[in-house]
Amino acid sequence: MQPRNMSMSGVVDLAAVKAAQEAKAKAEQARAQAAREGGTGAISPADLVIDVDEAGFEREVLQRSAEVPVVIDFWAEWCEPCKQLSPVLERLAVEYNGRILLAKIDVDANQMLMQQFGIQGIPAVFAVVAGQALPLFQGAAGEAQIRQTLDQLVQVGEQRFGLTGLSVDPEAEPGGAPSAPERPAGPHDGLLEAAVQALDSGDLSGAVQAYKNVLTEDPGNEEATLGLAQAELLQRVQGVDPQRVRRDAADKPADVQAQIAAADLDLVGGHVEDAFGRLIETVQRTVGDDRDTVRMRLLELFEVVGPDDPRVIAARRALARALF
Repeated sequence: MQPRNMSMSGVVDLAAVKAAQEAKAKAEQARAQAAREGGTGAISPADLVIDVDEAGFEREVLQRSAEVPVVIDFWAEWCEPCKQLSPVLERLAVEYNGRILLAKIDVDANQMLMQQFGIQGIPAVFAVVAGQALPLFQGAAGEAQIRQTLDQLVQVGEQRFGLTGLSVDPEAEPGGAPSAPERPAGPHDGLLEAAVQALDSGDLSGAVQAYKNVLTEDPGNEEATLGLAQAELLQRVQGVDPQRVRRDAADKPADVQAQIAAADLDLVGGHVEDAFGRLIETVQRTVGDDRDTVRMRLLELFEVVGPDDPRVIAARRALARALF
């Protein structure tokens, strides 16, 4: 399967968020199943370093990032600096004992992934946390710098996304990690896949309609609700002049539509807290229909990020204080 398009600026990626949410649920099921069968669900230290290709990217990186921050080492056999960096990363992955997972990607064999991450040179190190990609560093790096970066990554995973990491057992057999149970096909999977493909290809109108078709038959479908929220968000920012939007927001703090437009740009740019904070402040300054308009847009943005995200939970509390 072709890996999903992922923004390096931190933009919320529907496919990534959805996959991460599914992976979290599957991981919990797998751990429960292992416990029922008398196992621990732990993996061997050898399984903390894995080789990943394009076919396995979604399963091994995107989905696993719902449990643990996944560090990606882009390397090549001919790259001399890679031969110095990779052993350090591999040793630290084992030393961190399940708080990170190291995925090694050979750029010569996986050109598509290299292009999607926008890599201009190697070695390059990225991370995926709860389905969201972020660059860590490129080129040579000292061990002290790497440790500091990994410590920050683990902290972000724990505090923002509640990632508890992987359970590691030195006695476990390599390759013996429990596999998550397969989700049975649902009645709307065809329409949902068509909607995701439309998003990936930039057909936002087609994606919106496909998600609406699902919700017509199944109003409570969480994936379609999340997908529609993101597709409509991307439609709203398509073709806008970012500089003009931000200038209007700065010059017209009382203009509800100007603040809403700027919040949309904030979220698409990955500035989640800024988007939420902007609209909560606007709620505090407005009354009546204007206040309700801002509140409804904020709730839509909550849907894009996901109800379990700590930033959404915190913003909901702030919104309640602003309203009452």
